[in-house]
Amino acid sequence: MAGKFSRSWGLVKASAGVLRADKSLLAFPLLSGLCSLLVAASFLIPIGVLMIGAERAGSRYEHGLPPLAYVALFAFYLLQYFVIIFFNTALAGAALQRLRGEPTSFANGFAVARSRAGSILGYALISATVGLFLRALQERFGLIGRLVIGLLGLAWTVATFLVVPVLASQDVGPVDAVKRSVELLKRTWGENLIGSAGIGVVFGLLTFFALLVSAGLVAGAMAMQSAIALVAAVAVVVVGLTALGLIQASLQGIYAAALYRYAEEGQAGGGFDQALLEQAFKPKK
Repeated sequence: MAGKFSRSWGLVKASAGVLRADKSLLAFPLLSGLCSLLVAASFLIPIGVLMIGAERAGSRYEHGLPPLAYVALFAFYLLQYFVIIFFNTALAGAALQRLRGEPTSFANGFAVARSRAGSILGYALISATVGLFLRALQERFGLIGRLVIGLLGLAWTVATFLVVPVLASQDVGPVDAVKRSVELLKRTWGENLIGSAGIGVVFGLLTFFALLVSAGLVAGAMAMQSAIALVAAVAVVVVGLTALGLIQASLQGIYAAALYRYAEEGQAGGGFDQALLEQAFKPKK
C-alpha cells in the first residue's frame, strides 16, 4: 500500500511539473466550469418549472419525472457533456503537445478540440444517452438496484477513461474512440486505476484541510463582527477551493494524456518516469 501511494505521489509531482511549465492549461477547466454553470442555469430552471407545473395540474408519475422533463434533461445532459468533453479534449491536446516536446498554447489546444467537434458531439450524445438511461434505472429500483447501477456507471467510466486523449490525438469517430480506450486499458494496465485514485486521494485530503482552514477563517471573521473581514474571508475561501479544483482537473487531464501516450507510443515524456507509469496501472492477470 505504501508503494502504491508513493507511485501516485510521484505521478502527481510529474503532472505538476508539466502544469508548471504551461500554466495556460488551467484555463481549460476554468472555462469548462463557467460554461457548465451557464448550461445548468439555462436548463435546471425550466426543468423545475415543468415538474412544479405537473404537480399543480395533479399529474403523478409513479416512476420518475414527467416525459417533457426527461426530454429537457436529455438536452441538458447533451450540452453539458459536450462542453465538458470539448474543453477536456482541448486540455488533452495541449498536454500531448507538451509531452511530445512540441510548442503549445491555449489557442493550439482549443484548435485541436474545434477540429474534433463532430466526434465530440457524437461522444456527448453517447454519454448523455448512457447517463439518462442510468438515471432512469436508478429511479425505478431500490437501494441494492442503485448500488448495482452505480457499479455499471463506474464500469463505463473505466472503459472510457482514455476516450478524450484518443479524440485529441486521432481523427476517429466516437464509437471507435470508445473501442480504442477499452483496447488500451485491457492491453496495458487492466482495470486497477491506482494512479488516478491516488490523485483523487491527495486532492481529497487537500480539500479536507482547506475546508478546515476555511471554517477557521470564517469563524474568526464572524468573531470580529466585521462585514469587511467576513467578505474577505469568504472570498479567500472561494478562490482557494476554486484553485484546488482547477489544479486537480488539470493534473487529471495531463495524467490521462501521459498514460495514453505511453499506451499508444510506449513513451512517457514531460518529466514522467516510464517505470512509474508501468507500475501505476497493473496488467490484468
